[in-house]
Amino acid sequence: MNGRHLVLIVCVAQVAAQLGAYVWAALLPELRQAWGISPAEAGLITGAFYLAYMISAPVLVSLTDRIDPKWIYLFGATSIAAGHFGFAYIAEGLWTAVAARAIAGLGWAGVYMTGLKLLADRVDANLMRRAVAWHAAGIGAAGAISFIYGDLISNLFGWNTAFAWAGWLSVAACALVVTAAPSVSPPQNPSSSVALLDFRPVLKNRSAMAYAVTYCIHTYEMSVLRGWGVAFLVYVASKTPEVSTTWFSPALIATLVALVGTATSVYGNSLSIKFGRPMVVKLATSLSAVGAIALGFLGPHSYWLSVSIAIICGALIWLDSSTLTGGTSDSAEIGRRGQTLALHTTLGYAGGAAGPMIMGLILATFSEANGYTDLAWGLGFLHVAFVGVISRFIFSWLNDDKNVEGQ
Repeated sequence: MNGRHLVLIVCVAQVAAQLGAYVWAALLPELRQAWGISPAEAGLITGAFYLAYMISAPVLVSLTDRIDPKWIYLFGATSIAAGHFGFAYIAEGLWTAVAARAIAGLGWAGVYMTGLKLLADRVDANLMRRAVAWHAAGIGAAGAISFIYGDLISNLFGWNTAFAWAGWLSVAACALVVTAAPSVSPPQNPSSSVALLDFRPVLKNRSAMAYAVTYCIHTYEMSVLRGWGVAFLVYVASKTPEVSTTWFSPALIATLVALVGTATSVYGNSLSIKFGRPMVVKLATSLSAVGAIALGFLGPHSYWLSVSIAIICGALIWLDSSTLTGGTSDSAEIGRRGQTLALHTTLGYAGGAAGPMIMGLILATFSEANGYTDLAWGLGFLHVAFVGVISRFIFSWLNDDKNVEGQ
């Protein structure tokens, strides 16, 4: 099959697998109230997806250096479907929801970076450089649409149906990859002679680690905005009842935030090709911190102001998304790309797991008995800005390496 056609089909499969990703985040205000769970418990459900991903990704993605990534991908898409079906038909409170989201997170560990490795093993390097951005764009667009998808299907048919249909879409992703991706045998490589989870050579790769560690904090910021964005906008709207959200609901705004972010991720990749990846990373990490502070302390005063800042903040957080992944992939040693991407994605989703849970704890600590407060949201997003600033300095420190500057 033509390489471009394969990239297109894999990206479509990733869209299908990802479309249910943030249905929980879109329905968080509704289900939190229905199930009577606290903000900290809601954060635990959100974080369970990322935590399961973080635990399983090192094994699943590293295995792609040893066996065809296609088979890991099929396992992952099947697990995503099982997680969504579990949420649709079994979840009825905190722990059943945590279990269902954890199974979906396990599946996503077998799909996300594995899809990228599947392409890397089958297309040439020039096409792959562009494919990284479009792969990220397809996933980002699907994640964005999942907010409005979850809200719309839930309103029409109930929240259970929204998760069930997402499960069937993951089954469709399996079918696409089975029929489109030819099987290949991984080449002999250095990693085949060492332990599967021996990441010491990757940790010594300063160039790759500069991007991987920064990606950890990048995903931390992104998961807070994705996981709590709808709840934040619902809170702001409740303070200004004269504002109608019929046509611009919080779920729709969350979709717009993620779509704009996906577009800026693609644009950021183009900027990195022209000006170098370090410039894009340093710019994004600096400006996203400013955006988070503005969202937390200015946003609660006006729904439309919060909408505007959220869209800008999302664009800034997403700006270096594909740039960071591309930097890690290109920095990998020959024969260790799967292992390098495994560490990259594990660090990323460690941040993704921590972000929503810590945000939930901050909200629970500084909210009042009758609900959230402006102070709680302000401090919550202030802590996001703080970790963003940290990532800027960490990248600069690890970037003190001429090999990184050449990326």
